[in-house]
Amino acid sequence: MNANATAIPGTPPRVLVLGATGFIGRHVVRALIAGGMDVTRMRRAPPAAQANAVEREPITWKHLQLHTIHQPDAWREHLHGMDVVINCVGILRQRVGERYDDVHHRMPKALAAACAATGVRLIHTSALGLHEGAKSRFLSSKLKGEQAIQASGADHCIVRPSLIDGMGGFGASWLRMLASWPVHFVPRGATGRIAALQATDLGEAYAALARMPTLARQREANLGGERLFAYRHYLQVLRGVEHAEQPVAPAVQVLLPNWMSRVGAHLCDVFRFSPFSYGHWILLQRDNMPVPNALPQLLGRAPVPVTYRRTAVREDFRFS
Repeated sequence: MNANATAIPGTPPRVLVLGATGFIGRHVVRALIAGGMDVTRMRRAPPAAQANAVEREPITWKHLQLHTIHQPDAWREHLHGMDVVINCVGILRQRVGERYDDVHHRMPKALAAACAATGVRLIHTSALGLHEGAKSRFLSSKLKGEQAIQASGADHCIVRPSLIDGMGGFGASWLRMLASWPVHFVPRGATGRIAALQATDLGEAYAALARMPTLARQREANLGGERLFAYRHYLQVLRGVEHAEQPVAPAVQVLLPNWMSRVGAHLCDVFRFSPFSYGHWILLQRDNMPVPNALPQLLGRAPVPVTYRRTAVREDFRFS
């Protein structure tokens, strides 16, 4: 039981979402609110364009440089009154003042220790495919974060989604753009299978976890869709070759040698112009699928399949 909380049994949990403005965080917040939960969102200072709108909305915000909090005691005041904290914070690439180890390892480690001391349940966002010896600081820092949480004694669940599709996602938008091209340049070594899932389903899975009075039976939640794709096949599906009413012609796929794919990944990391990174290049060479897949059980239904969208309908996340 959370020593800081005074919740009446049977009432909706009070949830703190870290990284509430990110791609995953927005979908998580939307699902939590739809489920009637009391949500507090944490992010950096609000953008100037949204400041007035945020003030007009009955929304609870906390503003904090999350990657700088490396001591458990510094988290206590932010956890006060909360039943659950959901960590959706992550960075694709390092930037000034934000290092992989700070964001993916040291901050979650301190948060988990604080959760263990206060009785707050912790749901932490990680990734499938992490493994010892990966020559990527992005991947190795996430693995260290998982290990720190597992050793913390906190009532926790580590969520590992496969590839996520949905409106507003940086990587998802890029993949759909690439899929629309008549020629696909595909890394030859990208033979790992992925179990792509919808971001809306992912949000609902987090909401289901947040409602659990304890996470003792769900320490890990590997999540994905029910269909497995190779990367080159996934691009064709996004292109619309399997569209039931108006299928389009498959794209010509040019297989790139592995050395070129690796160099391209490093260049993308240097120039930051696409979501493709060296860490992703490593993951594409391995199966990225949930074993077992906890998504159907958490949803209470089959996951919504990832399909071609002829028209992009903008989702309104308001100020989340």
